[in-house]
Amino acid sequence: MSYTLLLDLDDTLLINPITGFLPAYLQALSSHLAPYADPELIVKSLLGGTRRMIANQQPDCTLEEVFADYFYNALGIPPQALEQPIDQFYTEVYPALKSITAPHPHAVQLVESAVQRGYRLVIATNPLFPRTAIVQRLAWAGLSPEKYPFALIPSMEAIHFAKPNPALFAELLAQLGWPDGPVIMVGNDFQNDIAPALELGFSAYWVSNGSLSPPSGSYAPSASGDLRGLLPWLDSMPIATLQSNFNTPSAQVAILRSTPAALDQFCRRLDATAWSRRPASDEWCPTEIVCHMRDVDREVNMQRVEKVLSQDNPFLPGEDTGPWAEQRNYIEQDGRNALLRFSAARRRLLDLLLSLSPQDWLRPARHAIFGPTTLQEIVTIITAHDRLHLRQISQAIQAASASRRESLSGE
Repeated sequence: MSYTLLLDLDDTLLINPITGFLPAYLQALSSHLAPYADPELIVKSLLGGTRRMIANQQPDCTLEEVFADYFYNALGIPPQALEQPIDQFYTEVYPALKSITAPHPHAVQLVESAVQRGYRLVIATNPLFPRTAIVQRLAWAGLSPEKYPFALIPSMEAIHFAKPNPALFAELLAQLGWPDGPVIMVGNDFQNDIAPALELGFSAYWVSNGSLSPPSGSYAPSASGDLRGLLPWLDSMPIATLQSNFNTPSAQVAILRSTPAALDQFCRRLDATAWSRRPASDEWCPTEIVCHMRDVDREVNMQRVEKVLSQDNPFLPGEDTGPWAEQRNYIEQDGRNALLRFSAARRRLLDLLLSLSPQDWLRPARHAIFGPTTLQEIVTIITAHDRLHLRQISQAIQAASASRRESLSGE
């Protein structure tokens, strides 16, 4: 069973104090765009757009879309007018910011050792920058993605949430198809890296270099030290103690929020034929999976939650939803429309769950299959259902893509 390491970038793998980098970045970008707008207004708009990204909770809007909606409206300039100069900035000006940073002396050794062990590595940086900016900083750390097989490098173009939202960490795993095995967050920032990962139910290694203590009243890290201590600590821990625990209301809400976001990202890459392409004759295509999730949320999940909240210890009958794909002819439906409707249904479910008191989560029910249960256990079943079908759609898209590549290579 493989570990998944979520590795923060700035001040974890790359020495890059935000107090020096951010002012230099804002100065460089605003000066570069000065021919188009007042630099002071550009800085104000950049910071305002960043705050919008950090606050975003909408699963159908990438951070790039959230930022662009604010930034270009604040400047009063259409996006296409700045597309070329911004691209030029990241190509010609941004590389000079490397001088503010320095490679971490132990980062490359850590990554190389983790790769040799077969660990899955995710760059769990705050995805508030375009991909090119993040890839460049990785190169400054001596960790070019061309050399190291990172499973995921999040960026504003492809991610919907930002630190310290626990939904970001759930989204990273969701975009990987919720792989099995322990997940360990590794980062230097307690509030942005460690606390939200622990809230979601992951293990977390705090790169404190032994000189800091956790904030009072906060989550306690699984372990702390410098980068050199991470792998020895993992070796010392029974694997069972590092397994994730998603059974708290806050973790469940984060997972439920991340699901439509991951589906949005998966499905943006699909052309018209890919929506209905089955990996095998007896497996569902993306349209069928999304339609299934839409109908289960609307007709099973929401109704069960409402019933438990409105009745005293109600009986919840089992639902055989598998045949719906054929009965309702999912494969002929519009997959994109189904995704929109699933996202809307999920927002209604989340709004209801977020309104609950701690006592509400403990309300009892009687399930036809599981017997005596609680609302919290019912939501646990919903999140497990999400993870199952995200893994399914990830594998379906990968299989369909591989089949298409083979077909094209044989032409």
